[in-house]
Parts: sequence; structure tokens; C-alpha cells
Amino acid sequence: MVTQKPKKGNLLVAEPSLTGDVSFNRSVVLIAEHNDEGSVGFILNKPLDYTICDLVSDITIPFQVFNGGPVEQDNLYFIHKVPELIENSVEISDGIFWGGNFEKTIKLINNGIITEQDIRFFLGYSGWGISQLDQELSSKSWVVLPNEYESSILEKSSNAFWKEKMVELGGDYLLWSNSPENPSLN
Repeated sequence: MVTQKPKKGNLLVAEPSLTGDVSFNRSVVLIAEHNDEGSVGFILNKPLDYTICDLVSDITIPFQVFNGGPVEQDNLYFIHKVPELIENSVEISDGIFWGGNFEKTIKLINNGIITEQDIRFFLGYSGWGISQLDQELSSKSWVVLPNEYESSILEKSSNAFWKEKMVELGGDYLLWSNSPENPSLN
């Protein structure tokens, strides 16, 4: 098992023991911020049944929206890899950026300049208070991994992302990669 201290830009992969956790079961989370005040991240592999057009009437192209986490699920967030187009964005790491000028982003999407490969929208985010994430790591709720995908992480959108990480981790994790989402139904 890979264990390291979490930092901005890392991935959190839910341990199989989180089965039954409504928000984080089989989740892969990108850590967007990690400091002495807490951590913020976005679940990468939980697509919702909404498109951005359902939520923002000014956007005409139906990009998929993802469940970013259980906090502030009535707010829309986005990460992207085009900071040269979206000013005021904050670098997470390795070519991935968070937020920026939303009005300009809408225009760039509608004009076809920003594609779905450039940006990912989320309802809500995942948040941890001071030392809360450290406690969850101590209780073996998460595996911390580097983001080896860099900006191509936006292409990792399917529910199979968690399974891929279990296979890569190998060992006992390999057994969990093919288990049903709710093992009690097996």
C-alpha cells in the first residue's frame, strides 16, 4: 500500500472499508487545497444525471456535471486545464486549476473554445476540518496517491476509476476491484 502525507494535487482513493458511506463509497478525490485549516477536494468519478445546461441556463453545451462531495451541494464548482483562457483561477498542481472568471468561462464554452476535455463541473465539494483528514487516514479510510495523470486527470470520469486504482494497488485491493458495490447483495 502507498502511504504518504496528503498534499494539494494528490488523489484520495477510498478504502474498500468505506462501503456503505453514501458520499465516498468507491470515490477518487482530487485534493484541491490542503493546509493547516483543513482540506478541500472534488470527487472525480461520480457523474450526476445533470448537464451544466440543466443548472446554468446561459450555457448551451451539455457538459456532464459530477458530484464533488457532500458539502455545499447547491453550489457549482469547476476545475480545468486552461488557465490562459480563464483568469483568476488557482493552480492545484501539475496543470490543473480551480475556478476563475465564470462569466468568461460561459462565453468560452458557448463559443466552443473550451471543450469538455478542458473542464469539469461539480455540485458540492469534499471538505475536511483541521486534522479531520489525518484522522480518517489514521483509521485507514483513504489511500493517498500522487496524481500521475497531471492535467489528463479530467479524462478519468467513469465509475471504473476506483476499480482501476484498486487493481494498480494490487494485493488485497485486487480482491475488492471485482466486488459488487454493496457486498451484502452478493
